[in-house]
Amino acid sequence: MSDAVLPRTMTAWAQSRYGGPEEVRAETVELPTPGAGQVLLRVRAVGLNAGDVRVMRGDPRLIRLFFGLRRPRIAVRGMDVAGTVVAVGPGVTGLALGDEVVGELPGGGLAPFALAPSGRLVPRPIAVDAGAAAALPIAGGTAWQALERAGVVAGDRVLVIGASGGVGTFAVQLATDRGAEVWALCGARNRGLVEGLGATRVFDYRRVQPGAPELPAGSFDHVIDVAGTAPLGALQRLVRPGGSVVLVTGDGGSVLGPIPRILRAAVRSIGSRRRLHPLAATAKPDVLATLLQLVADGRVTPVIERTFPLGDARAALAHVDAGHTVGKVVVQPA
Repeated sequence: MSDAVLPRTMTAWAQSRYGGPEEVRAETVELPTPGAGQVLLRVRAVGLNAGDVRVMRGDPRLIRLFFGLRRPRIAVRGMDVAGTVVAVGPGVTGLALGDEVVGELPGGGLAPFALAPSGRLVPRPIAVDAGAAAALPIAGGTAWQALERAGVVAGDRVLVIGASGGVGTFAVQLATDRGAEVWALCGARNRGLVEGLGATRVFDYRRVQPGAPELPAGSFDHVIDVAGTAPLGALQRLVRPGGSVVLVTGDGGSVLGPIPRILRAAVRSIGSRRRLHPLAATAKPDVLATLLQLVADGRVTPVIERTFPLGDARAALAHVDAGHTVGKVVVQPA
């Protein structure tokens, strides 16, 4: 079942090999047809993530086992998509033509239309615009799962490291919404922004690192480490006995990525009362629905640094690839 006026082709931003943004080109491709359990979306907005540029570059090389050995199996980047259902494949229930939805896709978002597994989509509330919705799935979902993994509750003191990025801006807001006292590390230029999101104390990460006098040992119930650069021992010393450190990401080289850091964290946690928890966030539609309602209620606001038109998708990827994005970057078709 589909909209009768759909075009036969479209211009998508695709890549035929791994590499930088220069490998992503506008190409004319056939409009995809939804298979069993899939729908076709008219893309309204795409939220870009660090994961998009990691897949674009095939870095670390370990991810090529999952995304394609010699080239990305899905040629078009863009996983967080808000759109309108324009075609429905066999076996899809609960979705109809014209539904406004959002979800985390395997890829394909940087195009006018994208295929989506129906089970990963949730309705977009009228009160949440497409750009804000597309900023949520991966970054917001990761922040939510990090707080759940830590067990953050009202009255806890939480330190968010890397507080001005996509995951960090959501982590600060969500922890504050739970009633936690939030401290944060970020770049000095973003201090006002992070304070406005709810953090009570904010430090310049270039001046204050774990182990500095401003962050006394045992001062926190939980640490959410989004930056991934601090020594594991220093992170452990920040939390009280019984506290936890959630590792959202981590450096580890161009081959294995965060795997060595994850293994070291497992060893350091043996017999320790200050546990290190590497986080492997996954798509959770129920969490996304909750996040959308928090945005609709005004309790959480996606921080969008910049919105690019679809025609500048390569520039949007380059912006994210350069690092130090404040909040999220969104791409929207005209």
